[in-house]
Amino acid sequence: MTEQETPEFVQITCPDQLTPDTSRELIECWLTVSNAGGAVLAGRFPLPPVRREDVAPAVDELVTALDPRRGRLVLATLGGALAGWLVVRRDHSPLIAHWATVNHVQTHPRYRRRGIGSALLRRVRDLAREEMGLEQLHLAVRAGMGLEDFYRRLGWREVGRWPGALRLAPGDDRDEILMALPL
Repeated sequence: MTEQETPEFVQITCPDQLTPDTSRELIECWLTVSNAGGAVLAGRFPLPPVRREDVAPAVDELVTALDPRRGRLVLATLGGALAGWLVVRRDHSPLIAHWATVNHVQTHPRYRRRGIGSALLRRVRDLAREEMGLEQLHLAVRAGMGLEDFYRRLGWREVGRWPGALRLAPGDDRDEILMALPL
């Protein structure tokens, strides 16, 4: 990534911080990533192709749950345009308040191979440790996409698998790979 392509980061910690334009960009990114075969799953999404009507309620739900103590949306922009995003969220329980889950790591296809995903993950590592006081991060990735290698290069380690947990099509069951990053 060149200096000219260094993303700017924006944290959204509560629903009223999200502008209608940014909401539209999030929906468009999620729609594009999903339809390009990205490993982005949401409980009620159909398998691709997905439509705006499928994605918009998931974005609304995600944004409604934001809270500076528990959940943050991190946006990466290039030249003012949304290049990628992710969510970091911790649970209410004091038993697991020392870690959070990273979800929806997405880079818009037109910005792929520019280091946006790596930059987002480095940024979330820093904000999780320094601003949220966390000790570790967790995430789950779909096997068969090469994503575990990407995360390993950034310091994440595989801690387990749920064999055949994801059924993409009849006869296409994939493991869900559980990964952790100590902070």
